[in-house]
Amino acid sequence: MKIAAADILKETQRTLDIVAKADLTDEERDALTETTVSAYANYVNPGILEYRKSVSTEYISIEWSDSANTFNDIKGKKYIDFLGGYGVFNVGHRHPKVIAAVANQLKRQALHSQELLEPFRAILAKLVHDITPGDLQFSFFGNSGAEAIEGAMKLAMLHTGRKSFVAAVSGFHGKTLGALSATAKAKFRQPFLPILPDCYHVPYGDADYVESILKSADEVGNDIAGVILEPIQGEGGINVPPDDYLPRVRDLCDRYGALLIADEVQTGMGRTGRMFCVEHWNVVPDILCMGKAFGGGVMPIGAFVSNKTVWEQLFPEPWLHSTTFGGNPLACVAAIAAIHVTLEEKLPERAEKMGNEMMGRLKALRRRFPKLCVDVRGKGLMIGIEFPSDAIGYEIAKGFFDNGVLVAGTLFSAKTIRIEPPLTITTAEMNQALGVIEKVFKEVNARHFEPPKRPGPARR
Repeated sequence: MKIAAADILKETQRTLDIVAKADLTDEERDALTETTVSAYANYVNPGILEYRKSVSTEYISIEWSDSANTFNDIKGKKYIDFLGGYGVFNVGHRHPKVIAAVANQLKRQALHSQELLEPFRAILAKLVHDITPGDLQFSFFGNSGAEAIEGAMKLAMLHTGRKSFVAAVSGFHGKTLGALSATAKAKFRQPFLPILPDCYHVPYGDADYVESILKSADEVGNDIAGVILEPIQGEGGINVPPDDYLPRVRDLCDRYGALLIADEVQTGMGRTGRMFCVEHWNVVPDILCMGKAFGGGVMPIGAFVSNKTVWEQLFPEPWLHSTTFGGNPLACVAAIAAIHVTLEEKLPERAEKMGNEMMGRLKALRRRFPKLCVDVRGKGLMIGIEFPSDAIGYEIAKGFFDNGVLVAGTLFSAKTIRIEPPLTITTAEMNQALGVIEKVFKEVNARHFEPPKRPGPARR
């Protein structure tokens, strides 16, 4: 032990006392800020600290509390959440029904013994069957979207007896080793190569490339187990495919015996105006992966769901894929509550309506600032705004943050800013945020794309 147990007890008790407080004094805020910065620098990662500091305004912002569609930093400054935790907060921050479900379960039991049957896992699995398209029936629950992708890849290998996969350029599926094989950013992959052998990447949105890979693999005997695609690419830049893309890929997978794996980790649970994004094109995948918003913005949970024919490989050997914390009672009741709220408040329909209005107003801004704003694209409340360069995209995002609106670029590029607010965002909050966007557009456009004003004639 590096320091005395008595000192650790004092430190942990101080922290628990802070957690229990509704309000902090100025001295406590300053002390907690100093502690946070020091601990990031010495025990978490100084690189993260430097990045976060560069986004802050006149002080280092530490996130402290949240409610509905906003959050507050430790100094009390309020921000409209136009990022939504990269798709986590579809039902808003700390929705009362999700919080109540988790609190009620916590009074009874937090985690289960692992050995007996767990009722809420069973109920949730049935609900997932009910809300997903087509014949998807059996579910496995993990703790994240990356875990869902890992499980989906293993299931595809079991069912097909094949080991190879096709994914898309600019696709993002997670950073665990299997999911990283499908993820397409070189910077994330190269330090860990070789990962899974024979994971091919093709341009997104072009079914001809998918057909070429499947045909070639079939001819040389290196058959493909699965094609892994996001219905709309999130981290890649909010890339929306042509309307014939997913239906064609579905047909190609059927023709060549590969499974279609839909990564709905970011697009699912109403985000794009449908409960699941593949429903825009009436496509039923063989395996569908969920995460992020699935836990109602309160508990982490991911899932992959498939049909009976594919899942039969796991019937005789259910322990070929297992997890300690996946499908725990707290996470499952949070997901059940999230499904309830999503349907009760008609959030997919709301996302479509609000998204159409926001897209229209953002496209109007694009027409006003054509040199600054390259493109506006998306579906529902999953919208991307593209700028000429990473530097300008970052400058725009920082300007939004300075004015109380949180957005972010993508892991692939800062030149595309994502707009993914909670689906519960109000009209007043949307109007306020769009006002900030217009203000920052004017400022950045003036700095970069308007000629400097000439001084007028000197007065006598």
